[in-house]
Amino acid sequence: MHFVFISSLVPVAAPASGYDIANRVIVDAVRLLGHKVSVVGFLQPGQTAAAPDDTRLLGTLEVTNARVGKMQKALWLKDAFVHGEPVSVAKMHAVTASDIRAALGGFEAIDGLILNSVQLPGAFLDVFKEWPSLFVAHNVEARTAADNADLAGTAVSRWLYRRDAHLLRLLEQDLCAQARHVFTLAEADRAELRVASAERSTALPLVTSVTPPEAPSPRPSEFDVGLIGSWSWTANRTGLDWFLAEVAPRLPNDVKIAVAGGLGANTPAAPANVTFLGRVPDARAFVRSCRLVPLVSQTGTGVQLKTIETFEMGLPAVATQSALRGISDRPDNCVAADDPAAFAEAMTRLIGRSRSGENLDSDGRIFHAQQLSKLTQCLNRAFQKWENHG
Repeated sequence: MHFVFISSLVPVAAPASGYDIANRVIVDAVRLLGHKVSVVGFLQPGQTAAAPDDTRLLGTLEVTNARVGKMQKALWLKDAFVHGEPVSVAKMHAVTASDIRAALGGFEAIDGLILNSVQLPGAFLDVFKEWPSLFVAHNVEARTAADNADLAGTAVSRWLYRRDAHLLRLLEQDLCAQARHVFTLAEADRAELRVASAERSTALPLVTSVTPPEAPSPRPSEFDVGLIGSWSWTANRTGLDWFLAEVAPRLPNDVKIAVAGGLGANTPAAPANVTFLGRVPDARAFVRSCRLVPLVSQTGTGVQLKTIETFEMGLPAVATQSALRGISDRPDNCVAADDPAAFAEAMTRLIGRSRSGENLDSDGRIFHAQQLSKLTQCLNRAFQKWENHG
């Protein structure tokens, strides 16, 4: 079959963010099953499309709030009110419905659309209704916006997030109702989107690439503990703040903790044994230089790609239940803990074992193979239902 993947951002050659990684893997996995996948969407500045010959670019567009100025943010807000849409969806009006139809008209016969997340599909839902579709819900966007409202520091921000939450909930309902089948990235999201039946939805296990990870190998231990992420994003920052305030002070003073990634405007308070490195040139090399990776998510929906990457690399970890959402088979070298004291105790124990010379790494290829097998099986079952429906 020939599917067109409709996404605000197209799959790229070198995915780095969780969203980009998930996009690339889903498209690659559909192609592994023998289907043709074309792509329509925007390209972020500095990126290269993963499959240029199969991609119709709508243009180059920076969608990350932290990378644009106040004027662009104000224009996005204006468009959100003009169109009656969430801000993330209003960003897509850098093109028109005619542009979307022209891009789709350039393809050979289309069997269906894969509508990826709410942004571009939500902005031009009336156009996409002309084809049968599948919907990929990376997370429950309405829930994320509502959580951000609860965490917002000003009354205006709270109001804007609540507005977005209401509009996103309506869009998610429309996209789910229109779709022949819905894919989520975490089991719990199926119920929250009200598509919990097996006929309506499937939770997709993810990998970070369809290519297997490298075999385990000796690695240095420059730091005892390493965290990396885009900390300017509210959901990620909530987890980091929890770790620094509740867990880090419970660790021995000689435990070396490194935090990599952009922090946004404010550097959080932290114990003296925490070092903030900013953006690092090689994320994988950084985490491999750490004895232990704490997976500290406290909120959100969907799957944590950082968790999957850690398990594929075979690195020892301590994880909250939120960080483990979407994971059915936790590796033996990962300890689950939500209570700060229990989290710190598990970290201290694992660090001690590592310092004594014990190799705590696992073979991440096993986890990867299990996940990829389950991913392709889930996709294949959904496509068989699609063909039967047709």
